[in-house]
Amino acid sequence: MKNPHYSIIHQFIVSFVLFCVVFISWKTPVTHAEVTIQTPSAILIESSTGKVIYELNASERKSPASITKIMTLLLTFEAIDTGRADLTDDVITSEYASSMGGSQVFLAQGEVQSLDTMIKCIAVASGNDASVAVAEHIAGSEEAFVAKMNEKAKALGMANTHFEDCCGLSDSDGHYTTAKDVSIMSRELITKYPEVLKYTTIWMEPITHVTPQGTSEFMLSSTNRLLKQYQWATGLKTGSTDKAKYCLAATASKDGMELIAVVMGAPDPKTRFSDAQTLLTHGYNVSKLFVEEENPNLPLMPVDRGVMEECGLKIQVPFRYLDVEGNDLSAMERRLELPGKIMAPVALNQPIGVMKYYLGGKCLGEVPVVAASEIERAKYFDYVKKIFHELLL
Repeated sequence: MKNPHYSIIHQFIVSFVLFCVVFISWKTPVTHAEVTIQTPSAILIESSTGKVIYELNASERKSPASITKIMTLLLTFEAIDTGRADLTDDVITSEYASSMGGSQVFLAQGEVQSLDTMIKCIAVASGNDASVAVAEHIAGSEEAFVAKMNEKAKALGMANTHFEDCCGLSDSDGHYTTAKDVSIMSRELITKYPEVLKYTTIWMEPITHVTPQGTSEFMLSSTNRLLKQYQWATGLKTGSTDKAKYCLAATASKDGMELIAVVMGAPDPKTRFSDAQTLLTHGYNVSKLFVEEENPNLPLMPVDRGVMEECGLKIQVPFRYLDVEGNDLSAMERRLELPGKIMAPVALNQPIGVMKYYLGGKCLGEVPVVAASEIERAKYFDYVKKIFHELLL
């Protein structure tokens, strides 16, 4: 017969061991296996912070093929934003644009489509003919548009990029970029013009060709198979040529976090999509995003010689931090640094101080604290009015 004390001791030991396992797993940061992909050049970033989560030969120059069109889309939306173009514009297809080979939507010379439709042709079906037609519409010629593409690349800090056309047909050594640079222009596009995702998430949609030969319907079909393979995929652009092999700038959105995965030089289409999905899945597994959703409670700022004695404060932009080390972001500390008082006049959004963010004693970054209202400098009659007000009290 078993000793009853043995059973009690056994249960205690088991419980203690389980407690130790849980405690150790709670205290130890989560680690993840290294990412394994077949693509020779790749990068994974979080879009709002630009933080790199993973990279592999990301600064190695590669032929970009049709992911060149990311820059074409960026300049197109920039033109719309600045009023130089409108989605309702009639875009006329030139003889040159209609002659583009490769991926196309078969626009005829003289055919007119709205800019909105042309963007769909570029973003969904990767139409080279549509890309050139839009470039000519915005800049007058493809050559002038490509010059703007290179200017924009330089302005964004894309140090290893040079474009020779607007669609990616060129396989010359002078048309190149890197996975890192592609992530930069992709981030610029989706953060400044998120409306592009309404186009890049289209799977199939018809357009109507109207030409002297008659009217016909053409079905746009997305080149981005990740839209069907990965439930959080939102875009962005595929590309392939003999030299570039298979490329993809993949965007995804999950639980308020947007990731961008770029793969360049994949050996085949299947690898292109599976490697991008591997990177995105890895990113969501290891990343946590801290966002200052609303203005924290900030004190009123004393104002000297103003029509008002105090000024409200606000943070200029929400602070965002991406953690990939398994830290407890609920332990984030805020430290407000302000002067004792400020002198009127005070302008709206005038910088006043900074809010710094710390985790584990380490400063992760800061955001400006600015004036939430405008306060004019007090004049003689303002002081008289104030004296009478105080006497009446």
